[in-house]
Amino acid sequence: MFGIVRPCRHRLGEKLTAQWTAHLCGLCLALRGDHGQLARIVTNYDGLLISVLTEAQTDPAGPRGRRTAGPCPLRGMRTASVAHGEGARLAAAVSLVLASAKVRDHVADGDGLLARRPVALAARRVAAGWDRAGARTGSDVGFDTAVLVDAVDRQTGVEALAGPGTPILTVTEPTETATAAAFAHTAVLAGRPGNAAPLAEAGRLFGRLAHLLDAVEDREADAASGAWNPLTATGTSLDEARRLADDAVHGIRLALREAEFTDGGLAHRLLVHELPNSVRRAFGTPSCAHGSHPYAPPGAPGAPGGPIPPEPPRRDRRGLLAGCAVWLGLACTCQMCCGEYEDPWTRERKEGCLHNCDCDCCECCECCNCCSCGGEDGCCSGCDCGCDC
Repeated sequence: MFGIVRPCRHRLGEKLTAQWTAHLCGLCLALRGDHGQLARIVTNYDGLLISVLTEAQTDPAGPRGRRTAGPCPLRGMRTASVAHGEGARLAAAVSLVLASAKVRDHVADGDGLLARRPVALAARRVAAGWDRAGARTGSDVGFDTAVLVDAVDRQTGVEALAGPGTPILTVTEPTETATAAAFAHTAVLAGRPGNAAPLAEAGRLFGRLAHLLDAVEDREADAASGAWNPLTATGTSLDEARRLADDAVHGIRLALREAEFTDGGLAHRLLVHELPNSVRRAFGTPSCAHGSHPYAPPGAPGAPGGPIPPEPPRRDRRGLLAGCAVWLGLACTCQMCCGEYEDPWTRERKEGCLHNCDCDCCECCECCNCCSCGGEDGCCSGCDCGCDC
């Protein structure tokens, strides 16, 4: 369940958490329903934004696109109301094509087991199957996934030509184009053509942000392994990357103001409130003003003059396919939902998604945005989330 938007359930509150889970399960089941059990491994937190945006623009007097799903291990064998319909299927199509690109990228880099020819060949076949499956589902909902495939193909050429001095936005452009097309098509599905332009702009900036944050999070690991990283290759500093990320977050907020929603609470919460937390998390700055602070007192570990904190123990990473196999095993035990588990790829200890919270103040409040109240980025008092921010 990769993605940059990983909301804290305490910040979402009970109502929005239920909606968010409905879209997550809806994406997973749409993948299974159209493409089989294996396709469920491409379920991701960012892909469900497509489903969220589609429903946010849909006429509330019409069908809500929900159905009751049967028991699932990741829900503790409980039934649930899940998103259903064209929004979930579009999210599934986009997730399949972009996951296919991710697999091919790992094959090209020779990561883990993919350095072996038989495994790489099998992975390419899986990726090709996902491309065809995504195209079929996209066609069913009127979306031509060729724009995504073209963006993925162009990305390789752009990276090959990039070097010191190349603007980082040149490298992020293919991703921006792909996400802009996906976001804009939600307006078509919802019958709101006037929203296509602002949502395309929000999608373009979301793609830029996703590419930048992925590069920031992978920067040290890529340097250690010798893998290509856009920031290192273009000589882009972390300060410049942070400036561009903050600008993208602000631009998404402004673009969403231009769109008309019938029930935009969850979309607003994820794209306006949670994206700044994603930026802070990627750059290693605290996401909660009630907890840790951006500075350390003199003498504290990591502070000037203080003891140097020990480095975390190095762990051997699993390859893509081996990690997927471990993921399937975890999915059948509910550990990824409500227990502690070892990350299938990095082997880091993690808590299940129902406990995944980057907020240190969750014990003291049910809905906090973890920043100073008031102002452009402040908390929304009584946010449903229909605040004017």
